[in-house]
Amino acid sequence: MSGRIEDYALIGDCETAALVGRDGSIDWLCWPRFDSGACFAALLGTSQQGRWLLGPIDPTSQVRRLYRQNTLILETHFETADGAVTVIDFMPPRGSASDLVRIAVGRRGRISMRTELVLRFDYGSIVPWVSRLENGLLQAVAGPDMVVLKADVPLRGEDQKTVGEFELRAGQTARFVLTYAPSHGSIPQPIDPDQALADTETFWRDWTERCTYAGEWLDPVRRSLITLKALTYAPTGGVVAAPTTSLPEWIGGKRNWDYRYCWLRDATLTLLALMDSGYFDEARAWRDWLLRATAGNPSQIQIMYGIGGERRLPEWEVPWLPGYEGSLPVRIGNGAAGQLQLDVYGELMDALHQARCGGLTESKQGWMLQSALIEHLESIWSKPDEGIWEVRGGRRQFTHSKVMAWVALDRTIRSAERFGFEGPMKRWRALRLQIHREVCEHGFDVSLGSFVQSYGSKSLDASLLLLPLVGFLPPEDARVRGTISAIERNLIVDGLVLRYRTESSGDGLPPREGAFLACSFWLIDNMLLQGRTEEARSFFERILALQNEVGLLAEEYDPRARRQLGNFPQAFTHLALLGTALNLSRATDKPADQRRRP
Repeated sequence: MSGRIEDYALIGDCETAALVGRDGSIDWLCWPRFDSGACFAALLGTSQQGRWLLGPIDPTSQVRRLYRQNTLILETHFETADGAVTVIDFMPPRGSASDLVRIAVGRRGRISMRTELVLRFDYGSIVPWVSRLENGLLQAVAGPDMVVLKADVPLRGEDQKTVGEFELRAGQTARFVLTYAPSHGSIPQPIDPDQALADTETFWRDWTERCTYAGEWLDPVRRSLITLKALTYAPTGGVVAAPTTSLPEWIGGKRNWDYRYCWLRDATLTLLALMDSGYFDEARAWRDWLLRATAGNPSQIQIMYGIGGERRLPEWEVPWLPGYEGSLPVRIGNGAAGQLQLDVYGELMDALHQARCGGLTESKQGWMLQSALIEHLESIWSKPDEGIWEVRGGRRQFTHSKVMAWVALDRTIRSAERFGFEGPMKRWRALRLQIHREVCEHGFDVSLGSFVQSYGSKSLDASLLLLPLVGFLPPEDARVRGTISAIERNLIVDGLVLRYRTESSGDGLPPREGAFLACSFWLIDNMLLQGRTEEARSFFERILALQNEVGLLAEEYDPRARRQLGNFPQAFTHLALLGTALNLSRATDKPADQRRRP
């Protein structure tokens, strides 16, 4: 059985990532890309669906984990009555092949260890053919996939697994290198694990030293930035929402989605987090990915794309995986890619505007594409859509969607005014005003004293917290204050903010989910805008306490069961954390101000 979501740590090579449990079992790895089939899928099933265990035989060993400072190198320390050992796990930045390195180092006494490698390609369904080569390497092949293992200790085949037991004394080391390559190519030569460790540590520390943040919350900020870097597909600059699929938003529920793709919704948060922390190269790569992914006929824009900009992301259910703690279905692909979500236009236009304000140069084609997308938005902004939360219960006139359509016009107009671009300014300004008036008339409920989830409804929605953050209305506006107050009264459960009340939402899915962590960060940002600084700081510290021991957060949290929920680690959560930390730390030029007063 897989561990609790917060029991996992992340390692990766900026093209894919693996999850390592506290017991030393790697239970999730898609190779060679984030969106490839998993060769370790025990996270969503059992060990028979693929995993790689390396740890003490003694089941009572004490465990402590940490990342080497400012790196993505994981150290798991095991203590038993007889001895102590540290297992070092990492994936070096991609060279000619993709490598996963594990080094077990004896620290004290002597300790009996075991390893169990269960390779199952294509999400745990395909048992490979394993053979021992003349040079002692183990080779596993099935269809297009090949994995080669080099180990310092004797290994044997047993029940379609590769297993071994060995003893480590203080000062002794056992090294393992697992390498992926296409099966039609030559057998990859294993890298030197010790040199790879030194090179990987240098890579991450050099990258982290570029961080310009020097505020109070340096450790969680750096960990969030490293996580964001790890979730970036280096060849294209695309940032995946998470490296996992189908980790449930409620244990036993059906809100299980594939997040191994790139969402336009993350555009502005990602861009500002990178630029405001000194990572302009990564911000430029992300901006360029946005322009490439959305290029083409404006009517064909999607809300998400593959890591290379792929558009076909068909959703299907995996019948052979029992799901995380029985949470079914397990989904591959994401059907929401075909939804209409008007808010992505606002996020994209805001990101392009912020990139220009941050000094990221672009070609003339960038403005031409933006103008074409705005022209298309002019023809569809009044339509109902599925909204920011990708509901599957039918389209509605979501208030947040209309606000973000306003943002799209506003940022396009501001870019034209500030940078001298040409466009039908009179028409754009008139439409911007029209949308603003409509939202204030139909999206606000006088009897509640609050904006509502959709026109004519009485439901609240945490996405309404974004209205002042994107500059739609000033934070001191009575309607904004009323909305924040209503959300605090009705959507906070055990100190955390829900997206909305799923039991009465009609979103087309069974009720119940955890608290959406990004929404709590949005509330903190609003507290700051209202001058509630000490309250905001206290709330922020409370959410930071929900991080696991290595500083990672999932999409949601169940405050009553005290466990993380949803795909893990979640870029959107860590992006919101970064933005709020910067808002709390900076006296001027805060991300909230950059969006409110672009």
